[in-house]
Amino acid sequence: MMNSADFSKRMQKIMDRNDLNASSFAERINVGRSSISHILSGRNKPSLDFVIHTVKEFPEVDFDWLLNGKGTYPKSEVPLTPPTQHSPPAAAPEKKTMEPSRNEPVQKASPDLFSTSEHQQNIPTTQIKKGKNIQKVILLYDDGSFEYFIP
Repeated sequence: MMNSADFSKRMQKIMDRNDLNASSFAERINVGRSSISHILSGRNKPSLDFVIHTVKEFPEVDFDWLLNGKGTYPKSEVPLTPPTQHSPPAAAPEKKTMEPSRNEPVQKASPDLFSTSEHQQNIPTTQIKKGKNIQKVILLYDDGSFEYFIP
């Protein structure tokens, strides 16, 4: 479970590093000024949309660090090298799952979208663009659970 006070401290750290006040931070992530004030004071918890907008607007912010304090800020940039035709196929991505917090029946998972298939093997390597590689894929389910994949 996320600690609101710790989240507020991490959010304040982002604002300080980027020399932003609450109004300018709200403007950058396209939320109301009162949302920032309520989160900083601990009155409200951030929504998932709020967190996603923050991570999109500030690429140096790691999703896990912002939510749970795990990892580093700013996140270290690991240069990704595009695969060559002579390299062996990449290993299957790491899969992490969050179970729903309520006692609700969990729906059957969909087929693994990241397994090697004939379609994926036919993707040309020219689609990989420098500086535009996927770092994480997040799947949000209507029961409140989510999964994320790190390729």
